[in-house]
Amino acid sequence: MTGDRHRAQIIPTSLHSEMQRSYLEYAMSVIVGRALPDARDGLKPVHRRILYAMHELGLLPDRPFRKCARVVGDVLGKYHPHGDQSVYDALVRLVQDFSCRYPLLEGHGNFGSIDDDPPAAMRYTECRLSGIGQAVLLGELNRAVVDFIDNFDGSQQEPVVLPARLPVLLLNGAGGIAVGMATNIPPHNLGELVDGAIALLDRPDMSHEELMQFIPAPDFPTGGIIVDDGGIKETYTTGRGTLLLRGVAEINPDYRVKGKRARQAITVTELPFQVNKAQWIEKVAELAEQNKLEDILDVRDESDRTGLRVVIEIRKEANAELILEKLYRQTALQVNFGAILLALKGGSQPKQMTLKELLLEFIDFREETLTRRFQQELLEAQQRLHLVTGFLLAIAQLEQVISLIRSANDPASAKLALQQALQVSPAQADAILGLPLRRLTAMERTALQQEQATLTQEIQRLETLLSDRRELLKVFKKDLRDLKKLYGDARRTKIIKLADIPKPVSPEVIRESVPTEVLVQLSYKGYIRVVNSESKFSKTYYPSDDPLVASFPALSTQQLMIYSASGKAIPLGIQQIPLTKNAKHKGVPLVTLLPDPAEQPINISLWSEPSLDCTQSLVLLSSDAKIKRTALKELQHLSSRGLTVIKLKEQEQLFWAMVVDTQHQLAIATNTGRILRMRADEEQIPILSRTAMGSLAMRLGTGERLVGAGTFDLEQHPDTELVLVTAMGFARRIRADAIRLSPKGSIGTQAIKFHSKTDRLRAMAIVHAPKELAEPITLVIQQERYLRTVAIALRDIPHDPLHGRYVLAGKEELNSGETVVKLILPL
Repeated sequence: MTGDRHRAQIIPTSLHSEMQRSYLEYAMSVIVGRALPDARDGLKPVHRRILYAMHELGLLPDRPFRKCARVVGDVLGKYHPHGDQSVYDALVRLVQDFSCRYPLLEGHGNFGSIDDDPPAAMRYTECRLSGIGQAVLLGELNRAVVDFIDNFDGSQQEPVVLPARLPVLLLNGAGGIAVGMATNIPPHNLGELVDGAIALLDRPDMSHEELMQFIPAPDFPTGGIIVDDGGIKETYTTGRGTLLLRGVAEINPDYRVKGKRARQAITVTELPFQVNKAQWIEKVAELAEQNKLEDILDVRDESDRTGLRVVIEIRKEANAELILEKLYRQTALQVNFGAILLALKGGSQPKQMTLKELLLEFIDFREETLTRRFQQELLEAQQRLHLVTGFLLAIAQLEQVISLIRSANDPASAKLALQQALQVSPAQADAILGLPLRRLTAMERTALQQEQATLTQEIQRLETLLSDRRELLKVFKKDLRDLKKLYGDARRTKIIKLADIPKPVSPEVIRESVPTEVLVQLSYKGYIRVVNSESKFSKTYYPSDDPLVASFPALSTQQLMIYSASGKAIPLGIQQIPLTKNAKHKGVPLVTLLPDPAEQPINISLWSEPSLDCTQSLVLLSSDAKIKRTALKELQHLSSRGLTVIKLKEQEQLFWAMVVDTQHQLAIATNTGRILRMRADEEQIPILSRTAMGSLAMRLGTGERLVGAGTFDLEQHPDTELVLVTAMGFARRIRADAIRLSPKGSIGTQAIKFHSKTDRLRAMAIVHAPKELAEPITLVIQQERYLRTVAIALRDIPHDPLHGRYVLAGKEELNSGETVVKLILPL
């Protein structure tokens, strides 16, 4: 019987269904319960519970501070059963005036600094609600205005949402990473939000451009400058965009330190939002030591209680404007803020919204809370008027009331007698029985009559508010204006149009101001050089042990884009590469020009800022055969530190990156000789955000890895061919259209068979016009640490045999220990 009972509890289900259901439940739990803020009150659950717990403890702005440990303990025990450190970290952020534009809490003690110093332990620090936190979020809190639910163990009740009087989500911003989505909402100015909300109340059909007249841009607590290159409008109209932030710096041409002669200095008084000051100073000093920032003599932090101040002393004869521009390009003095206006709509639906949609969400919620508040006030006024009317009836027939009460045997019979004699309700009869004798005086009778008149007027006012939306909105707008008058302040972050920023001109470096034609050349071992395109050695190749792998014409004022194995895109100005005037000089290691020498470049290309109607996109392929496509606009105006363009797993690396058009096709080759040909359009490779992971392009077997990838356009070049070379020197040419066109995630087509079980495909190159190529291709052959190159005529590579043919003329095989490592097309 026991075994039968246990068998009856087993519910057969498929692993796929159970995993899908469980993962979705987990994802929604993270999204709704932890990571994303509610669009109505702008808070995540942990912040809401901290504020409510402090409200329950009575930690009001006019009360003494209490230990943070007490607050954290109450939050954990009653509402938020998670780690104490995570709760304390959330509490600390609500205190920090450099993290929140309008801190919701006040603190005593060490709550960290802009240098990322950790806060003191919770047993040392104290906190209480700030004035704006109490007034905006908790001043109207009661069960009639917002819904309450049971806590995790059913022992307490907590509010589902706080009755926010301002759009706190936009006021202080929010950041969070959920499952498959993230949010990063910048903070804004209170006065501008109030003006925008009032304008939207008057004109709900207002356009985004008109709304931006009231809310021109975010307003960060650390000030700084927003360089408007169209990112503000894109963020507000689509819910996603990139804001270019700069610190505030001033050039002092005659800076004097006591005991020293006058020098030039760059004084930085504001840093971009969330930039660590100590790390930034360290980075500037490091670049100065590496001579990547020249003419810097000293970097000194002079910050104090009055504010941030960092002084960078430079040589008297140096070009200060050019040094400042390099600071913007190469350090965090200029950063990109990736804004994502994603929040929970209605408390449960994650949605990316525009600025107007977020404000309308707040307006709808505030209108609802005002309606519920006035309904509750109306009910209370009606109940009180009912009792006051009963009091006046009793006082008017006082002798009869006294007689009835005196003759009654008990309170119940007295109550019944009063109901019958005065025609009053049970509630009025109870109130009359509880009426003190002092209320029977003439003065109290007059006070009751005045209260009756006041209550009657209040009821009429509340009924008007509830029946006429225009009157309700008048109260709404007056409340907004009152809050603006109390807590509004001036904008801290300045806004500058990108076109209004003057470009620095360096008389010392002509290439930075006057475009000249140059050749950019990169060698197999990673050396890069720039040569004048008219020089006699512009076509000189490197030695055979380090051949050229890339050589392309450019203008000295253009930029290169370097893609690294870690998944970053790093811009590099051609003017930053030393101009080579000696034919024997092979340039400088490319890694020494990157902000982090540990980066491993995997691809380099010429870069130009994409136009607004650009149809091109960036396709990225990882070593695990994950592919994704990113809009080029996400790479606009990069700082010299670069940006992550693909999220990679541990041990995974970026394998290939290329800017492509939607009509292009891709070819991806593995070392086992398989090639996947696929389209690069929206259907096969949808546009994903810059920090997203890719999806599987092709399935790899155990020990199988990618060896090549490329793009081509069969409409423009129908004769496009693929050249395949194995490690043992066998090669084959195959028409690109001979490879089966397959969907993403397929296994591809076997494009070459090997003569030996140990042989593997080593390289694949795409030749767009093979009949027109007169120059030979180059094979790079390696033996331990030694390299040699062999030139092979394209016509000597067989076109038909599936096995390919050994292509090193006059030999049967490579020397012992040698292997082909790369195939180089004519440059």
